[in-house]
Amino acid sequence: MEIEKKDIRSLTKEQLRDFFVANGDKAFRGNQVYEWLWSKASHSFEDMTNVSKETRAMLENNFVINHIKVDQMQRSEDGTVKNAVRLHDGLIVESVLIPTETRTTACVSSQVGCSLDCNFCATARLKRMRNLEPGEIYDQVVAIDRESRLYYNHPLSNIVFMGMGEPLMNYNNVMKAIDMITSDEGLGMSPKRITVSTSGVSKMIKKMADDEVKFKLAVSLHSAIEETRNHIMPFTKNFPLPELREALQYWYKKTKSKVTYEYVVWKGINDDKASIDALVKFCKYVPCKVNLIEYNPIDDGEFQQASDQAIDNCIKALEQNDIVAKVRRSRGKDIDAACGQLANKS
Repeated sequence: MEIEKKDIRSLTKEQLRDFFVANGDKAFRGNQVYEWLWSKASHSFEDMTNVSKETRAMLENNFVINHIKVDQMQRSEDGTVKNAVRLHDGLIVESVLIPTETRTTACVSSQVGCSLDCNFCATARLKRMRNLEPGEIYDQVVAIDRESRLYYNHPLSNIVFMGMGEPLMNYNNVMKAIDMITSDEGLGMSPKRITVSTSGVSKMIKKMADDEVKFKLAVSLHSAIEETRNHIMPFTKNFPLPELREALQYWYKKTKSKVTYEYVVWKGINDDKASIDALVKFCKYVPCKVNLIEYNPIDDGEFQQASDQAIDNCIKALEQNDIVAKVRRSRGKDIDAACGQLANKS
């Protein structure tokens, strides 16, 4: 009976060094292999040319590298690239490269499917199958960085955790992945260029503040009226607005980092005066900015894009109260790569 080999990327550098010492080799060999795994993002022991053939064979006998494979890549008319990423167990997630004039942003997934039940989102219709491992999150970033260099002649500049899944429901693996992405032994990216987006898991927002994270926080708010918010995202009954407000105040007190609210404006759901007033009021609790997001219908259901007039009213109300607001036009709609559309149609 074959024993199941361990994913070598689940080992720390110290554990790798110990493994080599225990097998009669030098500790520094662990450093070499660690560099291949992370900074060089190697997916095969065969690549590790500065270690002997015998050592590579020993690694092969003891470990696997559970890496991703870009199964299918689609390019949108607007330059957006969507990757369908196959995991080692055959499951698929999606990640997206979003280019602008000056930068490229990777939108990465943290779960296969999603734990949550937002009514407007295609991903939420897939049940959560499992959390992604740190290496699988890291690999999505490496793949998009390569595409950014290939198509746009510059390295990836920003990362948003806004793909499939609720990042804070896979907290430890997401934090480990970010540690490697920002480490000099990994990709060396600045944490200031990373945004983790949550639907508002209050106790985990506080935990992030206690862990003194250096990245940015975005919250999918969509309504500052409890009943409406619960209708849009039924699971938020577990994270009521007063509790979210308190968690965000705690976050700001600890980190001094502004919160970004994501607010998709829907016709007849959250685009009336009462909704806008509630949003303005909620925005005054902590320093923040608001991204008003253009909606991409996933069917002919009740969630439809609000009128330009409604969006203008929203912006005016926010700006009159000195709240920075931006309209985010959706990218990659023609390849189902826009917000709320990631659902593995492939």
